[in-house]
This record gives sequence, C-alpha cells and structure tokens, in this order.
Amino acid sequence: MNYRQDTIAAIATAPGTGGIGIIRLSGPDAEAVLTRVFAPAGGTKPPFESHRMIYGKLADGGETVDECMAVLMRAPRSYTREDVAEIQLHGGNYVVNRALELCLKHGARLAEAGEFTRRAFLNGRVDLSRAEAVMELIAARGEKEHRAAVRQLNGGASAFIRGAADALAGLQAGLVACIDYPEEISDEEGAGALKEGLDSLTASLESAIDEHASRLIHQGLHVALIGRPNVGKSSLLNALLGENRAIVTNIPGTTRDTVRGEMTVNGFRVILTDTAGIHETDDPVEKIGVERSEQARRDADAEMLVLDGSEPLTETDAELLRGLGPSGVVVINKTDLPQTLTEADVRTIQPDAECLTVCANDAASLAPLREWLESYTEVSDQMALTQPRHLDAARRAVSHLKDALRTLDTFTPDVAATDLQAAQAALSEITGENADEKLLDRVFSTFCVGK
Repeated sequence: MNYRQDTIAAIATAPGTGGIGIIRLSGPDAEAVLTRVFAPAGGTKPPFESHRMIYGKLADGGETVDECMAVLMRAPRSYTREDVAEIQLHGGNYVVNRALELCLKHGARLAEAGEFTRRAFLNGRVDLSRAEAVMELIAARGEKEHRAAVRQLNGGASAFIRGAADALAGLQAGLVACIDYPEEISDEEGAGALKEGLDSLTASLESAIDEHASRLIHQGLHVALIGRPNVGKSSLLNALLGENRAIVTNIPGTTRDTVRGEMTVNGFRVILTDTAGIHETDDPVEKIGVERSEQARRDADAEMLVLDGSEPLTETDAELLRGLGPSGVVVINKTDLPQTLTEADVRTIQPDAECLTVCANDAASLAPLREWLESYTEVSDQMALTQPRHLDAARRAVSHLKDALRTLDTFTPDVAATDLQAAQAALSEITGENADEKLLDRVFSTFCVGK
C-alpha cells in the first residue's frame, strides 16, 4: 500500500454520543476533500490558511448536515507530516458517520487501525518507540501507566536505546580497527578493551529490563484472596474496594466462583480476586469453585491467605500455610471476636510468614494490609524500558552480547562480529530502524482506527 499517495479519513473520537465528534483526514488531497464537504461562513474561500480554525457548515450538495468547525494543517507541520484536515461536529452518531461517509465519497479512503500514527513514523516525525507510546497514553488506566507512557512519548526509551546503540557501534568500530590493523593492535589489546565495553553495556541494558515494573504498568498487580470457607475473604475484598462487590453471608460456601474488583495503589491498578473457600467437597459445583480458586492462586502475582482469628488452625489452614510462597502474606481476620489464633500459631507451621492482623469491619485496621500492597507496587520512575516488545528486544540484545563475550574467551575478536551485529539489530527494532512490514503491522494493529 502506498501511504504517500492517497488520503485517509477516520472518526478520531470515541464511539457513542458526545458533545463533539471529530473527523480526521491525512494525505495529499486532504484540503481538496475538505473543500468539497465544508462551506466556510462569511464568504471565506480556499485555499484555507494553515492552522486556523474556521466556522462553517458541513454540506452534502445543497443539504446542510451540521454546523461545524474545520482546520487545515499543511505539511510538514502536522501529526503525520502530511496535509491534515479535521472537522469538529456535534457528537451524535448519525452526524459523525454521515460526515465520514461524505469524506469517503469525495476522495478519501477509510483509514486502517493506527494508520495516522504509522504515517507519522514512516514520515520520520516519531520513531517506533514513541509511536507506540501514543496508544499506551490513550490506554493508560492508572497514574503510573500514564507517566510511563508520557516518558516514552518524550523519548525516554528512544534516548536510552540510541545511547546503547551508539556505544555498541563504538565497540564495533574498535573491533574493526583491531581486525584491520593487527600490527598496531594485538588481539589481546583489542579483546581486552572490547570485553570491558561489552560488560558495561550488558550491565546497563540488564538494569533497564524490569519485568516487575512492566507487568505492573501493563497488567496491574493481581492478588488472590485464598482460604477455607467463611474466614471473611469476601468481607475483606469489599472492605478494600470500598464497595459491596462480593456477596457476604454467614453461610459457608457462599462464594462459589471467583469475584474480581480493582483498586488503585501507588498509581497502579491492583486486581483483587476473591476465591471460593478451599476445602474437600463432594459437591460438583463447589469442586469447580475450588479448582478455580487454585488456578487464581497460581496465576496471581501475590496472595493473601486469610485465616479466622476466632478459631484454631484447621488442617486445611495448615495445608494452605505450608503451600504459601514468598509472595504471600497471612491475614488473620475477625479481630473483633475473641481471639484464638495467634501469629505464634502460624509460625509453628510457616516460620518466615509475614502476618497481618485485621478486621474487615474496621477500616483503620486495614492500614497494614494496604501498606503491604504498596510495597509490591514500588518501582522507580527512572526505568527506561517498560513496553513488553522493548523488553523482548533488549533481552535478545543482551543474549547476543553475552554470546560475544563468550566468543572472545575462546576465539579471535573477529569471530564476535556476528553476535555484535545481531545485538545491534535487536536494539534497532525498538526504535524502528530495523523494522520490517510484519513488525509494523503487528505494532499498529493494536491502535484504534482514528489514531
């Protein structure tokens, strides 16, 4: 498809009824299409002044479709570095779709998903990393997701990767010098300097690869509330969320399926999953609930093992305690009742267990539990790489660099050249300097149509 010779159009605002709906056009005929569908008020005639909003009417022949505003942004001072026109209408579904139909009727074609941003990339306005940040900014559902997207949009990942790529290019230049001038630079000298540089670059890339932060930003923190029936898991879920998300009764087994709710901690989404009570049962429905509870536990980033503080430990409690991993916390609930269970009892089975004592009916007592959640959502604001595709490319670059280091221990420096070139190619994927059509299709297919 020739992105430089046709003109595209799409609805740039979200579906549904709203105050304003926007039609966006980009391409060499953007002004011509605008002229055919838009009649300025006050006798203004084309050519339009660039970057000046004009009031007028959207018209289909002699029929007025809507009163609207329009603006033309001539290349290269536009989002795509092509001529771009936007029409701002009243945001009713019929009016906006009718306007789009008019633009298509008069010479534009319907844009593909992400095609406006793809054109911005192909025309050199943004690199691939910054292009991806556009959609991440749109999709951000929490403060930290938003901040990570803004940092990437401002070139944070690009600057870091370009710095790493420049450093690697310098190392490759040193390798070439070693190969081309063997009389002046011995293999020992060349390999020694190359190893030192590769070690430094590898450490820098590894420090920027933060799987935990990436998962928090893109998926949120998933926490499973587990325990036997009637220990107060659902009450605890409702208390943390501040809403009656799960049904609560005194009847054991009320929760037979997983129930999810979201809250925000440190600017990150935390997804809490209330699970069915884990216990032995012959009831086929309860068995399914228990199986789903076990699956939720395996899928979670962290787990809260809820125990009833008013009752002694049962064999089921003990079994769950023995299976508690390092990402788990023991929550002794129901402190408003006479206490039978203590932290000492818990530690007879799980000596290193972190224990918190709470009452689901007392909001103040939940403060330690919220602090525990906050400890899981603490990440540096200075992280350079958070996008999963970037992490994958950086990991491959690190792997190639380590291969080069191993090669230098066994062979002459010139044998490491292939690994260094592979590492450079992996880094170039992040900024798009080494992106093929398949990669671009994969990246931009995740975009909404109007962006």
